[in-house]
Amino acid sequence: MNLLELKNLLDATGLPVAYSHFTETTNSPIPNPPYITYLINNSSNLFADNKVYKKVNNAQVELYTNKKNLQTEEIIEDLFEQNEIPFETSELWIESEKLFQKTYELRLI
Repeated sequence: MNLLELKNLLDATGLPVAYSHFTETTNSPIPNPPYITYLINNSSNLFADNKVYKKVNNAQVELYTNKKNLQTEEIIEDLFEQNEIPFETSELWIESEKLFQKTYELRLI
């Protein structure tokens, strides 16, 4: 899966989706939660013969909600499972934003 395919998959949730962050403009305000951001945070490439044999990007998909939302989490997790995308999760409360952040860690090969 590549980055464009991941974006298309996340769009299927029906939630607002942006790479890295949303940028507020006069015509496009930052959406109200829930919304999703995604980004490539590093790589774990496979090497052979002093070359990159296979590119592997480590992606983070972040779900932001103003309250714990098991139904939305299930939609995202079902999409990953249906598309055979293994993931790890973590979660935190961002006090300054008053938002929950559920992070899904994936590998794009």
